[in-house]
Amino acid sequence: MFAGLRLSTLGQFTPEFPDAEALHMGLAKWNRRRLAVQTPSGDWQARLNEDLRMLRLEGGFVEAFRAHVADLVADIPADPDRFIAWFEALKASGPGQWDPLFGWLEADADLEQMKWFLTQEAAGEAGFDDLVAMTQVKLPARAKLELARNYWDEMGRGAMPGMHGPMLDRTVQGLGLRPTIEGTLWQSLALANLMTAFATTRRYAYQSVGALGVVELSAPTRVSCVDAGLKRLGCAPDTSEVFRPARPSGRRALGRVERGSAGPAGQRRPKLRAVHRRGRRHAPDLRRAVLRNLSRAPVGARPSGGLRGGVGVRLR
Repeated sequence: MFAGLRLSTLGQFTPEFPDAEALHMGLAKWNRRRLAVQTPSGDWQARLNEDLRMLRLEGGFVEAFRAHVADLVADIPADPDRFIAWFEALKASGPGQWDPLFGWLEADADLEQMKWFLTQEAAGEAGFDDLVAMTQVKLPARAKLELARNYWDEMGRGAMPGMHGPMLDRTVQGLGLRPTIEGTLWQSLALANLMTAFATTRRYAYQSVGALGVVELSAPTRVSCVDAGLKRLGCAPDTSEVFRPARPSGRRALGRVERGSAGPAGQRRPKLRAVHRRGRRHAPDLRRAVLRNLSRAPVGARPSGGLRGGVGVRLR
């Protein structure tokens, strides 16, 4: 059974959200509303009631997904050095890492097919910089500093042209993309919803560190294919700059975060071992489902409407 079909059963479904597509579209629209900059309003209590309802649905999906991958992480090493070696190997052997979709994008996809794919990438509410910023709250100092370095890189090291979020905006504008929640596959929305849930919910703080780490580690092999494909199609340089893997490997950064979470004499806290390991596996497992469904989806339909932003975790 395809991974996407297995994932379609995960979550708490209601008459309002009877299936995975409705659930993740609903969660995506709720994330758009709750993460937007707002001002005080008279309906704040009604908004709180809605938030509680959606938080229960979000939590139901996350917990179902954690149970779904539990067996996959049961034998991952607990020793810090062995764990880092296992994690580093995900760059070569992680789920979805060498999916033929990316070779096809690099060598064969036409412009409309590439634009459809990138439209899926662009729809989302929290950028990678926002996910990093929300994740670092109250983490140990060493981990906080490493995430701060990553955030500073996301911010273009203080220079507007180098900010990664606006780079994606330039891709959207330069290619004439019109990303919408309604025009995005639910599997892609599910990944964005999962990453947002991890970063905004403190009980999943360590899962968020793990998921962000594996995204940073494994991205270069995928984004380089997209960059090459855009160049092959003759797209303007500023439309592909966000896909150029210019940053150093996330392996060293992850190692510093991992060891920053260790206890005395490098002995990791048992409780943290489990949550870190499971966080590492969540993102690649769901990304594999996203890739399988992207490669099978019809390419002809082009979504309409407008939505600014992009989680960017499907490629990065």
